[in-house]
Amino acid sequence: MSKLSLKVDRTATGVYVSQERSRDIKIDSYSLNYHGRVLIENASIELNFGRRYGLIGANGSGKSTFLQSLAGRDIEIPEHIDTYLLNQEAEPSEQNAVEAVIDWAQAEVARLEKTVEELLGQDDGADNPLLDDIYERIEELDPTTFEARACTLLSGLGFTTSQMDKKTKDMSGGWRMRVALARALFIKPTLLLLDEPTNHLDLEACVWLEEYLKTYNRILIVVSHSQDFLNGVCTNIMHLNNKRKLNYYGGNYDIFVRTKHENEVNQAKAYAKQQEEIAHIKKFIASAGTYANLVRQAKSKQKIIDKMEAAGLIEKVEPERVFQFNFTNVARLPPPVLAASDLSFSYQGDMNSLLYKDVDLGVDMDSRIALVGPNGAGKSTLLKLMSGELIPTAGHINRHTNLKLGKYSQHSNDQLDMDLSPIDYMRKQFPQEGSDLDFWRKQIGRYGLTGSHQTSPIRNLSDGLKSRLVFAELAMAHPHIILLDEPTNHLDMESIDSLAKAINEFNGGVVLVSHDFRLISQVAKDIWHCNHGHVSVFEGSIQEYKETLRKNVKL
Repeated sequence: MSKLSLKVDRTATGVYVSQERSRDIKIDSYSLNYHGRVLIENASIELNFGRRYGLIGANGSGKSTFLQSLAGRDIEIPEHIDTYLLNQEAEPSEQNAVEAVIDWAQAEVARLEKTVEELLGQDDGADNPLLDDIYERIEELDPTTFEARACTLLSGLGFTTSQMDKKTKDMSGGWRMRVALARALFIKPTLLLLDEPTNHLDLEACVWLEEYLKTYNRILIVVSHSQDFLNGVCTNIMHLNNKRKLNYYGGNYDIFVRTKHENEVNQAKAYAKQQEEIAHIKKFIASAGTYANLVRQAKSKQKIIDKMEAAGLIEKVEPERVFQFNFTNVARLPPPVLAASDLSFSYQGDMNSLLYKDVDLGVDMDSRIALVGPNGAGKSTLLKLMSGELIPTAGHINRHTNLKLGKYSQHSNDQLDMDLSPIDYMRKQFPQEGSDLDFWRKQIGRYGLTGSHQTSPIRNLSDGLKSRLVFAELAMAHPHIILLDEPTNHLDMESIDSLAKAINEFNGGVVLVSHDFRLISQVAKDIWHCNHGHVSVFEGSIQEYKETLRKNVKL
């Protein structure tokens, strides 16, 4: 069946060609537009039951919109393929976390039982092969195990017992997002769509989720910027390339990189050989002159070229553009640049309920520090103490008189003026730099904001492009020390590698909180473990730290 679907900002066309009762999804001639911009053009969608797909592509290429299109059934997917898209938080309510998960589980059981009734009411309903799967799912959703299973999932995602009892209306957006993720994992939909599921998780929860999803046995599509995560979870990779097509690769992310490189090398060789052959033929045709026998040969040779063009010439390999982040080198400040002595902190201001107690630490312009530790240990809080957003309850933080700090946080995107264009926003932030259009185009163009992205309202940009704008702003501020709180959220793989390169080339200091093991492995010289009110040096690599977390996973 073919369908044109129109949403507020999104249009999609395509032909659903799977068998009526199949649990595989196949759509031909799929195209997707957003705000009038073509994101995917005449592509094939092939999703096989039991496979786990990593969806990758450049920032702004349309990955999130594609997931929304599938979840919104822009192309009519049969009702027996139930979907769940994780892209928003659980609603704030009077329910606690456990109740919010169980409520969805009960609704899912009711839905499945109703589906069974409808199938059995059909003429050949009792013979429908879908029934076995539904019965199996109902059996798995045993109400007597609801509470225990909900608690196990929430615990894996970082909830303590007291946090599970908290009403969702009293939770932050990040914790409500975890409730939504626990719901999705509990009901195990046929098509599970996860858009950056690790963005609100710490390293421990990321490892737990990786272990959990690697056995997901229905259809999973996950958008993630974490190479480690994709390697651990995925059986296949879907690449939304710069030609607006979906290319499929078997294996995890590392295998994708290797296969894609081999394919491009072979394609480049075939292209060069074909172009050489065409040039040779054209040279013969041009030299044929008017001799009758040569003219006949020339026409015959031209037919060879015509056949090549009709069959489609081999395309030249066009490397995807890589944008180079960079932080401006600054004048050196002698140590101590930033130092804490006997630092204690409590959000209540009460020395009997301290998050940190008697902490001594120092950061200078050679520092490359990654903060790790469980949720609630205070990693982001420590960055806020360093930046001066929070004041110690006891002890001191001393900063060099000339120290200029720069900070990127998970919420930096939200502080952008959504009504302004990126160029107007930067002009407003740095009026001393003037208003020359070419200057600002160049400044933000280096961060991957090009063409119409520079002049359209910030609210229309993808989250990844908003993040790049924040980094452009950070670089213009010329800080001596940069504090990064989850900087990889919404960035694609290439941008993360570029960020790592920029950090390594920067002559100032960096303190980093991230759930991206690969970024930490690329830039961190020291790993500080935050837990139980103390900050200690972890003796070992970040991969060794990951292994200690993996050994503690309980599914």
